Amino acid sequence: MRFIFLFLIGFMLYNFWPDVEEKLGIALIDSIRTEFNDLKKNTDLSTLPNNLEEDINSLVNRSFDEEENQVENEQTVDVPVLDAPVRQTFSIANIELGETKTKVEEVLGAPSRSSVNEYGTEWYAYHQNYHNFIMISYNENNKVVGIYTNQDLISSTTSITHGTPKDQVLQQLGKPVEKIQKGMVFYQLQKERDYDLFQIDNSYVSIFYDKHENNVVTAIQIISESMEQQRIDFYSEASEALKEGFEYQLFDLTNATRVERGLSALQWDEQVKETARKHSSDMAENNYFSHTNLVGESPFDRMSNDDILFSVAGENLAYGQTSSVFAHEGLMNSLGHRENILKAEFKQLGVGVAFNSDSHPYYTQKYYTKR
Repeated sequence: MRFIFLFLIGFMLYNFWPDVEEKLGIALIDSIRTEFNDLKKNTDLSTLPNNLEEDINSLVNRSFDEEENQVENEQTVDVPVLDAPVRQTFSIANIELGETKTKVEEVLGAPSRSSVNEYGTEWYAYHQNYHNFIMISYNENNKVVGIYTNQDLISSTTSITHGTPKDQVLQQLGKPVEKIQKGMVFYQLQKERDYDLFQIDNSYVSIFYDKHENNVVTAIQIISESMEQQRIDFYSEASEALKEGFEYQLFDLTNATRVERGLSALQWDEQVKETARKHSSDMAENNYFSHTNLVGESPFDRMSNDDILFSVAGENLAYGQTSSVFAHEGLMNSLGHRENILKAEFKQLGVGVAFNSDSHPYYTQKYYTKR
């Protein structure tokens, strides 16, 4: 009868492990583990029929493994205490323009990634598994000249923070900038847009709103005037480094948005990235913008052509935005694209970017779950 008792222990541990762990605690779990091992030593499992020994071991080991993996994968996420800025109107995670890279990394640690941005510098992405996500750019003297976040890390000398309504932003900051001067040329901003641009503290502050959540502040980008003037044209010159930079940035921005809303981060998928790149290149070279290409292939046809097996998939497209930040914020304000970004069922993502002859970028995101 001992093997029946052994089987019941394994079965209960497998099915009720979360309750056991919560109600009994680690010490008692260790006691159960010890007793189970003693039972194995004192029982002739070879007499059990139909590979029952293997099944019992599999059940119990799986329970133990899941508990160990859960502990291993748990990560304490620090919630930063946000202080009012000292020198400027806004700070992000208590970082302001002009801060040194050394000081930043004393607080934030090493970056998770660096990639070329539209200003000819790099975005350094800092986060804890996409919690407390912030991107920072430095000048040649390792001083902060650009900051961005789409999470609740914004503090200000006003009452503006993450979640502040647009009307309140305009009351506190006044009329937004409608054009940017570069040399002798003025670049007019679109009248219909989901962000406002303010020129304050010798910087350009872009405040993005979520029109699907009552037009509240969802992200902020702060760029020093000196860095903005480095970009002579409205569109940056196309390059392989910038293409790759936009791809990884759009991937990170998507994951930061998902994690902020309680969803799991997606895995980068190199194979589907190539599928996405090919579609962006096709659109850029042949001057069209559509999910269906010129030979009638759908996004799912193109994935199948590249031998990508999926149980669920989706595609987002963007065109003409000057950066990954503006592309992402625009996609979030487009309901269908937003649904892909926030779809819980997706597990993998690849991003492909291409530029046309005028350096206008085409962005393709391929979401899916492997079959």
